[in-house]
Amino acid sequence: MSRQHVHLSSDLETAKKVGSRRGKPKILTVQSGAMHKKKYEFFLSENGVWLTNLVPAEFIEFEDL
Repeated sequence: MSRQHVHLSSDLETAKKVGSRRGKPKILTVQSGAMHKKKYEFFLSENGVWLTNLVPAEFIEFEDL
């Protein structure tokens, strides 16, 4: 795949809408506040999408919709 960064949604509804483009969405909750405290960088793209270079597993929560 050609993606350079992890793409993040700032709210659940946006995540569901984007995730539904390819079938039933799987939503992962990223503990971005905890990541930020540990000095991980986030970037806001021109189209309003949050980006980061990686998300370590310790900061991910999975909930099946």
